[in-house]
Amino acid sequence: MDTNQELKLKLTQMKSCVQKLGSSTQKYGDPTLERFLIARSMDPNKAAKMFVSWKTWRDSFVPLGFIPDSEVVEQLEAKKVFLHCFSNDGYPIMIIKASKHYPAKDQPQFKKFVVHLLDKVVASGVKGKEIGNEKLIGILDLDQIAYKNIDARGLITGFQFLQAYYPERLKKCYILNMPWYFVSIWKMVSRFLEKATLEKVVIVCNEEEKTQFIRDVGEDVLPEEYGGRAKLVPIQDVVLPALED
Repeated sequence: MDTNQELKLKLTQMKSCVQKLGSSTQKYGDPTLERFLIARSMDPNKAAKMFVSWKTWRDSFVPLGFIPDSEVVEQLEAKKVFLHCFSNDGYPIMIIKASKHYPAKDQPQFKKFVVHLLDKVVASGVKGKEIGNEKLIGILDLDQIAYKNIDARGLITGFQFLQAYYPERLKKCYILNMPWYFVSIWKMVSRFLEKATLEKVVIVCNEEEKTQFIRDVGEDVLPEEYGGRAKLVPIQDVVLPALED
């Protein structure tokens, strides 16, 4: 059996498992379901459980299908997240400036903010019609971060949402300008990351790695302060085109 045949079989098995769990895959294409399969090591039963769990969460947490700006105004006003398209490989880029972030007092609203960001970044990667396998690149900039900006809980929440509700959406996550005192915090945060997620995290430490980072992402799309030619664009200023039916 070749790879394509094996994948088709796994997808068929997964769809059957989803039905047995009382749910449906009718509105979702194979590229979407394949993400769940990959996230669960191509196990149709585990992938089906993950998919049903995601659908249940999505219906409850995002009843409108998206989180509007009006529900996350306080987080957006900090202008700490920026959106650029596209990397050399065609992926949208989300840049987070940690020095502009403060631990949230309202955790439910912060979780809405995480969903708002991820949904918009993923949508920005859609070229015409959504396929279901779109990915994103994250850049976490720790330059000028102070102790008041450190939010291990927020970082863990972001990665856990990626793992549980946005499987196989993350292409790469680059961490820039990590200060010495953040190393122990990252070690603690990384314990909550799955092996597959950790393998996508690149900590840029020296000039050689920075040069490779610029080469991988692309000078034209990276802002000037990261060695590129673009200007930073706050995510709330990005207007996405309507999707094709």
